[in-house]
Amino acid sequence: MLKKRTKIIILVAMVLLLGVTGYLNIALNNNVANQTSGTVTQMNYFDTYREDRQSTRDQELLYYDAIINSDSSSQESIDAAESKKLEIINAMESELVMEGLIKAKGFEDAIVTNSATNINVIVKCASLESSQVAQIVEIVKQQTSKSLENIKIIPVE
Repeated sequence: MLKKRTKIIILVAMVLLLGVTGYLNIALNNNVANQTSGTVTQMNYFDTYREDRQSTRDQELLYYDAIINSDSSSQESIDAAESKKLEIINAMESELVMEGLIKAKGFEDAIVTNSATNINVIVKCASLESSQVAQIVEIVKQQTSKSLENIKIIPVE
């Protein structure tokens, strides 16, 4: 019974830590945004998004590492944490490959988020022509098993 309580305490602590990190991130970003003009924030959207995404993933990986390395974790918890950690790593690799391939097609910058059901592609451009959308869709379909209705492409200037 003590092991289960310890696991719950660890899980709650990690969730709280993740929540606090998110809150501080938002608060600090709002503080910086208030001190700078809107154009600086817009120019750094892609870099800021990547930093936020990496920070969140680092926290998740630390959380799973804590479960894996805990003496009180059951084998089932360790296996689940290792599986989730592998999913995150695979998503990171997949997103990096798709972002590189999209940039190779001539786009200035791109961000790809790969969830269990959807792929979101944010491309740095004012608007997209149908041929550009087709190029992006082809890249995503080649790299994943997602169907067209699960792919969302968003142009951001």
